[in-house]
This record gives sequence, C-alpha cells and structure tokens, in this order.
Amino acid sequence: MGLWNFVKGAGKSLFGGEDAKNEEALKKEVEELGVSTEGLDIKVDGDKVTVKGGSMSTAEKEKVILAVGNVDGIAEVEADVETETLFHTVEKGDTLWAIAQKTLGDGNRYNEIFEANKPMLKHPDKIYPGQVLRIET
Repeated sequence: MGLWNFVKGAGKSLFGGEDAKNEEALKKEVEELGVSTEGLDIKVDGDKVTVKGGSMSTAEKEKVILAVGNVDGIAEVEADVETETLFHTVEKGDTLWAIAQKTLGDGNRYNEIFEANKPMLKHPDKIYPGQVLRIET
C-alpha cells in the first residue's frame, strides 16, 4: 500500500461541501473525469481516502488517486498500488514549464506532464497551488 499526501485546504470543492465528501461523491467525481472506478473500493475516513481493488493499469489507478486527493478536504490517499511515478505538489508561481524544467530537466517537456494528468487537467495553464500532479520520468 502506498500513501500520498495532499493539501487538505486545496482542491475542487464538491457540491454539498463537507457532506459531499463520501464514497459515492468521490466515485462520481472520478467518473465525471472519464476515469473508470469499476471494481474499486473507495472508503473515506475523515480526511483520508483508501482506494483498493480494480483491474486497471498503474497509470489509471494513479489518476484515481489524484482525482480523489485533489478534492478539498482530503489530506491523504492510501492505495494498493506500487508506483515509481514522481508526484509534484504545485507551489505558488509554478507553471508546467517550470515544473518540467525542475523535474524532467527540460521546460519544453511540459506537455508530457499535461498529458500524464489528463483528464484532471483541461488546459496546461490551469494549475493551482496545492494541486498534486503525476510526472512520468
């Protein structure tokens, strides 16, 4: 099991606020992004989410982790996935170009980060402080 930390006060607010932070709402959020939740068991315990099961690829499960972790009020996601993917928490002033320069050694590779985070990212300029991104190295 891996554990990922998120900025609890950053992220998308689900309709209904704190009351919406439940298994069904998180599954709906993931599915609305076009990521399958088939066979997944998603449990919420306070500000921690546990994701288990599913027969999806590691990349797909990482996207589920990011989709639920980048919800306002979620601080941790624990999942049954082994990954060597780099995760980066966006800081104030970050751009995908700057993140690519820092993590991949070439700002021109920003589109790789954008593609690795679709469908959570809709546009390369639409990132926010506290958001966690996956970076395939």
